[in-house]
Amino acid sequence: MSMREMEKREPVTRRAMIAGGATVATVALFYGLHRPLEVARAATLRGGGMPATVKIVSFAADGSKTGVADVPTVQKPDDEWQKQLSELSYNVTRHSDTEPAFSSTMVDEHRAGIFRCVCCATALFSSETKFDSGTGWPSFWVPVARENVSETSDGSFGMRRTAVSCRRCDAHLGHVFDDGPKPTGQRYCMNAASLVFVVKA
Repeated sequence: MSMREMEKREPVTRRAMIAGGATVATVALFYGLHRPLEVARAATLRGGGMPATVKIVSFAADGSKTGVADVPTVQKPDDEWQKQLSELSYNVTRHSDTEPAFSSTMVDEHRAGIFRCVCCATALFSSETKFDSGTGWPSFWVPVARENVSETSDGSFGMRRTAVSCRRCDAHLGHVFDDGPKPTGQRYCMNAASLVFVVKA
């Protein structure tokens, strides 16, 4: 290549390098700004900033209330949750996914017992308040103890809903709606994948 050809080509090469560098810098800047927001949001939704202890109401195998106590919150690295849970339970409880409607036999579970958190075994709902909502998800008109669940505003998918989580481990359980039966008028629409049913002893 002659010197003249090189001189003609150099500005193009320099422009390409500048443009390429700017693109890389823009991508890096976007990722650098966006990634921490993603991490922060995930931490907020799934356990970030949880207190060291929470007040929980305990229940025995026969469904009777055994007392109220301050207990340590259950916080684990993401890979530990993956090892502990099934893929569906992990996606629902740790990443707020929703299982398909009518996909669990728990919808038709009518025996006496307690529905506990699949992540930490905290008592969440009683069979005494379960009802057939026709939605395809286990539904209850009240938690077994208000202290055992937390409710937060959820604006995902362009909707305004109230998300329900286990207070002790921050596992996502489902949502609560104001179209349930008396006496509360509420429908706690839960993912079966977030629950474990324990038959009354």
